[in-house]
Amino acid sequence: MSSTNLAYDVFVHEPIAQDSGLLPNGEPKKFSPIASTLIYGSQDAVLVDPGLTTEHAQAVGDWVAGKGRNLTEIFITHGHGDHWFAAGLLAERFGARVVASAGTIAQMHASVASRPYFWDKLYSTVPPSPVTAVTVPDNRFTLEGHELVIIEVGHSDSDDTSVLHVPDLELVVAGDVIYNGAHQYLGDSNVVEVFGPWREAIDKVEALEPRHIVAGHQNKHLDDDADRTIAATRQYLDDADEFLRTEKTAVDFFNASITRYPDYPGRTVLWAGVSGLYGAREHPEEDPAQIRLAGWL
Repeated sequence: MSSTNLAYDVFVHEPIAQDSGLLPNGEPKKFSPIASTLIYGSQDAVLVDPGLTTEHAQAVGDWVAGKGRNLTEIFITHGHGDHWFAAGLLAERFGARVVASAGTIAQMHASVASRPYFWDKLYSTVPPSPVTAVTVPDNRFTLEGHELVIIEVGHSDSDDTSVLHVPDLELVVAGDVIYNGAHQYLGDSNVVEVFGPWREAIDKVEALEPRHIVAGHQNKHLDDDADRTIAATRQYLDDADEFLRTEKTAVDFFNASITRYPDYPGRTVLWAGVSGLYGAREHPEEDPAQIRLAGWL
């Protein structure tokens, strides 16, 4: 998609297999598709959410190089490692700076601290991930004179999430605030408030009146229509509320969700999330972080 000399393109990384484990239905565990977005002008470019593994860094780096632009910034929407652990390799390759909101930077540090107990147990090819991200004044930076605005939206599928608004493209690169045809990660939602904060984050994205939304996890065959993706993300949360009321166990929720969404990738993300929700509800005395971790392993 383009406007004057500004355009964007999306690279979707295929789901990667987890090193071990099966889902309740017997399927091998594998992650959700991960989308990286390149916003570019006639000479320069900005990359959003470069991915997780060394292979992701290589693939998206070669894709960026093929565009023939000078990569100036790498923007990170939120702290989940699958969106940024590849950033260091790409920043070094292209001489780009890594940019994020202050809240996201704090969550990035938390993700690094949890690596030995989480990411490194799931995937063997995650590169070194030093947090080198910096904030920018007023959460704004430019690309060839076009303003790019970091919008902090609060909690979605994790704390301190943000999106990147590109007004001249009527574009929002939404990270995990909006999903597009993939199972949403529900495990970090508060067991009392459940999805209220996430719905507020969606409202903030909608208020930007975008025409195009790039979701961080998506079916690559679907378009980026903003109205459709917003409605579908809300509907998924509504369905999750329904299943929390009607399904007695996490396995029951998992089965109900894959029945309703048979073509959605990301079933491991689904299972990990609902395991966390049901575990926190059934064992309020236990550490919720440990319960969420157990859902992935």
